[in-house]
Amino acid sequence: MDPHTFHGKDIPHIRLDPKMTIEDLVDVFANSGFNGRQLGDAAKLYAKMIQEDATICLTVSGAMTPVGFGGIIKTLIERGFVDWIVTTGANVYHEDHFAWGLPVKQGSFDVDDMKLYENEIVRIRDVYIKFNETLEAQDQLVQKMVDKHFTDRPFTTAEFCNLMGKLSKEGAKYPEKSFVTAAYDYDVPVYISTIKDSSLALNLAVHRLRGKTYSLDFVREIIEQAAIIYDSEKSGILELGGGVPKNTAQQTGPLLDQILKRNDGGQDYIIQITDAHPDTGGLSGATLQEGKSWGKIKDAHTGMVTVYADVTIAFPILALYVLSNQNTRKPKRLYKKLNQLYKNLSDDYFKNPPAH
Repeated sequence: MDPHTFHGKDIPHIRLDPKMTIEDLVDVFANSGFNGRQLGDAAKLYAKMIQEDATICLTVSGAMTPVGFGGIIKTLIERGFVDWIVTTGANVYHEDHFAWGLPVKQGSFDVDDMKLYENEIVRIRDVYIKFNETLEAQDQLVQKMVDKHFTDRPFTTAEFCNLMGKLSKEGAKYPEKSFVTAAYDYDVPVYISTIKDSSLALNLAVHRLRGKTYSLDFVREIIEQAAIIYDSEKSGILELGGGVPKNTAQQTGPLLDQILKRNDGGQDYIIQITDAHPDTGGLSGATLQEGKSWGKIKDAHTGMVTVYADVTIAFPILALYVLSNQNTRKPKRLYKKLNQLYKNLSDDYFKNPPAH
């Protein structure tokens, strides 16, 4: 449809009803304008991704788990609506607080941080975390976890998170309060895009000083991630924020096509919820259309929606919409298939090597 003609649905004179469902509310958004319309379109596109059995990656930047959003991610995993994840180390680290019953509380953002420091309270905007009872307790858990693992061979962050989920399932007080544990149960790979930029990596330091070395196989990670896309008939990303998680998932297209010459074409669908804007030139605000020039998405005109909104407002609406009207999907259990997917891509590369 030519966007330069007078076209489209009539804008309704919106009426709200106390008996309205989340589907009704999303229809209100989708039939309106501005970012409300974008949110409605994003929710419907997520539903389409599920209906078409696309392999869905969830990327999570920043620190969403301290506000409890790990519970939403867990539910999406259990329903088969998330097949693999790329996130920050912060989200994995702080999610484990809930599994082990370590205190995280609502606080305030209008405070004297010098006094909070004196009271051993760590602040993430308006969320409070105790320095000793939470952070130091979590540090001990992580240090104990890595003390006997990953010192004799290279490892990936998917293996790191899988072990973390396993140990939380076996020993945590509330294992049901962790999307990392759910990922372990459903074989959902969880990759940490920059693990050294988090407390998870900081806790490796005490063992390194004692002579233990750790070797992160980050190249295997990027090949595994590309192999997931290469094996998928259709694939899509739901991006919460931007940052390195966003690019980690999107760069699968350039790896497959620009580097390995597989002519895969990139993602079929991408949804992005962000408060970053494109005019500063940063990746977080880069438009999804711009990604087409890199081969990150197959079509620069369809299959993508950007919602300029606070993730803490938009994500629950989008998630509840698909949870309300989409049937549970059989889990793809990609974690257990990673070795085979890696081998499939490797075999194809050497069977059909790129011309130089």
